[in-house]
Amino acid sequence: MSARPAVTRTPVTIVSRDPSAFKDTYGGAVGLVATGATLIRPETPSDTVLVTMHPIGGTGGLPVMRLFAEAGVHVLAADSRYRGVDNALIMEKVALDLGAAVRHAREKLGYANVILLGWSGGGALSAFYQAEAEQPSITHTPAGDPLSLAEARLIPADGVILMAAHVSRHATLTEWLDASILDEQDPDRRDPALDLYGEAVRPPYDAAFLDRYRAAQEARNRRITAWVKDRLETLRRRGRPNDEFGFVVHGTMADPRWLDPAVDPNDRAPGVCYLGDPQVVNMSPIGLARFSTLRSWLSQWSLDDARADGPRCLSRVKAPVLVINNSADDACTPSHARRLYEAVAHGDRRFHEIAGATHYYQDQPELGAQAVGLVKAWLKDHGFRI
Repeated sequence: MSARPAVTRTPVTIVSRDPSAFKDTYGGAVGLVATGATLIRPETPSDTVLVTMHPIGGTGGLPVMRLFAEAGVHVLAADSRYRGVDNALIMEKVALDLGAAVRHAREKLGYANVILLGWSGGGALSAFYQAEAEQPSITHTPAGDPLSLAEARLIPADGVILMAAHVSRHATLTEWLDASILDEQDPDRRDPALDLYGEAVRPPYDAAFLDRYRAAQEARNRRITAWVKDRLETLRRRGRPNDEFGFVVHGTMADPRWLDPAVDPNDRAPGVCYLGDPQVVNMSPIGLARFSTLRSWLSQWSLDDARADGPRCLSRVKAPVLVINNSADDACTPSHARRLYEAVAHGDRRFHEIAGATHYYQDQPELGAQAVGLVKAWLKDHGFRI
């Protein structure tokens, strides 16, 4: 059995200025943000690096990142300030953190070419960042707090790769919301005709049910948003404009996809999602958006207010785009990959699907290597030397 190619993992600390009026992460000096990253590279030098960031996840530990390095591709896997905890996450601030990583890759590490690698939730983040770097427009968060991405002078990347990516955190949450919950304060109050885990509803689901269910999910998202805005306005009227309020969102893993494989079909197994049994996840602590704050809801989860929308942002992006879909993905289903690809407004776009690949390529090194090969070919075709 041949030895695997040598790979070096170097810890990196990235320090940047933070223009926020107040802190929403624990510890550290006011006005500064220190985030961690890992430079994963082979022994051979390169003038090109993939910069990858998930809003809360640590991409450096993904199996595919080592596969990239073993194939000669350099990777800077960077964390945002919200690593592992997203209850106060502001997507505009995550874009600043990604901008600090891109700048570090160019100015400190010396890479001539920086390519964004948006895996999973990093896909919409990468699209959001690139759109704002190319055409800055944001001066405030959705809650109205001053935060200018235009003044941040974000450095545009040279290309965008979206791998196993969903369209956005807010759209994904809405598609996963339990539409049967009628009272946010009492999640046991449910509409039995919409309860995927109750006795009255069983797959397969017809088109009329799905239309009603999706409409109820969107309505629930908007009810929460209306409550959030009212609560923020109340705090401001009290003369406490910087105060926050934490709350719980119950029932956030009730997507018909996970129970009926005919809904947005691919090669995933029915009755499971990437976090396990969806009925258990629906009310568990690990569910999406389980704990939130007012400002974070508007920036991260509100269907009508959050801006890190993959398709909408990609329509503004001029850099080349590669989209890779995994055919057995049990988190980001194929309609998301297609919506991302079709949103790119220029001709320098490419789409690939890897048959049988799951979300993490876990225990699938050959399929992870296939994804790496597609990326390397795309880089070569665009003149990026590795």
